Amino acid sequence: MDSGFTALPLRELADAARQQASDLGAQHADFRAEQIRSQQIGLSDGNLETLFDADDIGLAVRVVVDGTWGFAAAVDLTPDAAAQAAREAVEVARVSAAMNTERIELAAEPAHGDVTWVSAYEVDPFSVSAADKVALLGGWSRQLLARDGVDHVDASLQAVRECKFYSDGATTALQQRVRLHPTVTAVAVEKDGRFETMRTLAPPAGRGYEYLLGTGWDFAAELDQLPEYLAEKLAAATVRPGRYDLVIEPSNLWLTIHESIGHATELDRALGYEAAYAGTSFATPDKLGTLQYGSDHMHVVGDRTTEHGLATVGYDDEGVAGQSWDLITDGVLSGYQLDRRMAALRGLDRSNGCSFADSPGHMPLQRMANVSLQPAENGPSTEELIAGVEDGIYIAGDKSWSIDMQRYNFQFTGQRFYKISGGRLAGQLRDVAYQATTTDFWNSMAAVGGPQTYVLGGAFNCGKGQPGQVAPVSHGAPSVLMRGIRILNTAEEAS
Repeated sequence: MDSGFTALPLRELADAARQQASDLGAQHADFRAEQIRSQQIGLSDGNLETLFDADDIGLAVRVVVDGTWGFAAAVDLTPDAAAQAAREAVEVARVSAAMNTERIELAAEPAHGDVTWVSAYEVDPFSVSAADKVALLGGWSRQLLARDGVDHVDASLQAVRECKFYSDGATTALQQRVRLHPTVTAVAVEKDGRFETMRTLAPPAGRGYEYLLGTGWDFAAELDQLPEYLAEKLAAATVRPGRYDLVIEPSNLWLTIHESIGHATELDRALGYEAAYAGTSFATPDKLGTLQYGSDHMHVVGDRTTEHGLATVGYDDEGVAGQSWDLITDGVLSGYQLDRRMAALRGLDRSNGCSFADSPGHMPLQRMANVSLQPAENGPSTEELIAGVEDGIYIAGDKSWSIDMQRYNFQFTGQRFYKISGGRLAGQLRDVAYQATTTDFWNSMAAVGGPQTYVLGGAFNCGKGQPGQVAPVSHGAPSVLMRGIRILNTAEEAS
């Protein structure tokens, strides 16, 4: 764990803040201190274009005074600054009380005492020099540029180390987690100006620098295949619109899960408390236990404990221990993602640990857990799923997407599309997008792949709230077989 952060008088700061809040009449007070170090590196054709480091450090105090929220933050990590933030938070609550129409109550959480948690990684990415990272990305770029048919290469790396201290009197948690997102995109340009791109499918991961060296992903093999994929895409035939059976890889399906299940099962969205940023949800609480979200092959869990998950924590920003629970069981809506306020609002005994703030200057929001579709025990391989399709399309990798403000009508594209004919792949297609409603899509799921097809995808930048915050989140999935999905030709749609 970062020694600079742990050397700070964190407990002294928390005691000063919470004592001051209590003296001023707060019924609840919690304290957070954070140091978030991030780095972004970007190369174009092997030449360094972007290199910046950011370090965000500060403290935050959140209170409930007579049923009203109060919040304040500071950048000085001293007991005086912590006490002053508590005074300001209490004052915010008192001023806000005149506008408060709903009393704030928080679901109980067992006391966890003094706890420490560190995410699963081997090499802190910030222990590796920027020069070594640039050299690695530059080597990947030159490897691709040396291949026929590759005209340009963009390579980037995002790295984050997040250190967080939380205290509410019942739980004092010190945590650290790291995450990485490497991306390489090859570009081919034809003489007539037409171009195509092909991006690596390596997902962002809650891993250390060992990830870039081959632990958890075979970067060498993927980079070697990229030019061939790109050349085939350039020569591919355009898709004929219609309805097709689809075999979808997890490298594409993770994003469909994120948009049509992850956001739709956030309880604050389903209740209408979150509406301005990306809308509400069709999966309202009156449908809990009855909505046939998908076929009976569908089992989706929310999980804050997934190894290497981007939303994996020991304890959330309300001191709730990480846990796993069902969201969709046998195709039926069976649960939601909750923070302590939403849990109390619904009369539930406990939150499932979905509170997160992206910086010490922001108040925690209910945020998404790692939401994942479970594989079928002894389920088929991807090749076996393809073999069961007479006329269809195989999809790998995510690209663009669109979904409505109720998380219901959507359209997704991808990196690579292959025609399936007679149970075999028959070359790439282009200009492909699949379109459906959420329930029609998931009810069309005829088969779910086995554990050997399961991959944990995800994103660094899930947005929510006003002021906006971003959160990292992972979504695991196996390969799946979907029957009779509507396919659009994006070139025809654009013309």
